[in-house]
Amino acid sequence: MGRTNRVLAVALGVTLGACQTVVPTMPPSAADAPEVNGTWRATATDADKQRIRDWYRSWQAALADARAKGHGVEIDREGALLQPTAALPNAHLPAGDYRCRTIKVGAKGRGGLGYIAYGWFRCRVAAEQGLSSLTKLTGSQRPVGLIFPDNLKRQIFLGTLELGDEKMAVNYGSDRMRDMAGLIERIDDNRWRLVLPAPAYESLLDVIELVPAD
Repeated sequence: MGRTNRVLAVALGVTLGACQTVVPTMPPSAADAPEVNGTWRATATDADKQRIRDWYRSWQAALADARAKGHGVEIDREGALLQPTAALPNAHLPAGDYRCRTIKVGAKGRGGLGYIAYGWFRCRVAAEQGLSSLTKLTGSQRPVGLIFPDNLKRQIFLGTLELGDEKMAVNYGSDRMRDMAGLIERIDDNRWRLVLPAPAYESLLDVIELVPAD
């Protein structure tokens, strides 16, 4: 079992991979759920449930801020990637290696950048006993987490943020500034996005595009 899976197993209360059982450490707000039962609501912190509920409001605020700061052309150029209602049926993100890039939309402070588009990095999706894990393998900000089913047009991502040269992510629920919650949606053939509303740092919305690696 790799370092990522060990951290997630402890944080989310599941056993990942063909390894020894890991004693679960659930977030305080999910104390009434002794283990992951396949539903994200049984695992998510209260703050992350609110992020998911407010996803559309966060998206609209982020777009408004970015456009007000002169980034309308960049937003429009991205097409469906940055359109809130562009999700298509069959949101399932298959296991495999992906190219992934992050766009940060809107700024938390008045002086912050309203739009930042990064280049391509590497991500990986792996099957994990009925669920899937998503790990950003390269870059200075690396989401690490599990993917839960939700409805026909979206899956839910719950995880934490690994920074810089860190070798292990913090446990989910132990640091609200590192917790991450988002929507995984399909927006075209072999093209997905991870939408992270109200991230803790810098932006009002992060959108990570995922396409299968060549």
